[in-house]
Amino acid sequence: LLSSSASGASVVAIDNKIEQAMDLVKNHLMYAVREEVEVLKEQIKELLEKNSQLERENSLLKTLASPEQLEKFQSRLPAEVLCPEEQSPRVAAPVQHSGGSAV
Repeated sequence: LLSSSASGASVVAIDNKIEQAMDLVKNHLMYAVREEVEVLKEQIKELLEKNSQLERENSLLKTLASPEQLEKFQSRLPAEVLCPEEQSPRVAAPVQHSGGSAV
């Protein structure tokens, strides 16, 4: 009877150690995920700011460019760059600016 209760206590002790190890792994993973989420949030914030700046620059460049310059520039762009502009000008704006960044 004693050996049976001792082995039962041993099983409980092992189960407790397994549970502690799993909690430790879970806590570590949650910490790592939270840390990565913070990094990604910061990158998203920076990219949104950069995108906004590029859209303003692009708008200004379009305003300052003559119709002939715009036509000449757009004729140099590949078709896949021009198609998104028809669907959503916001998507095409940063792409167009990158071609004219030497200005």
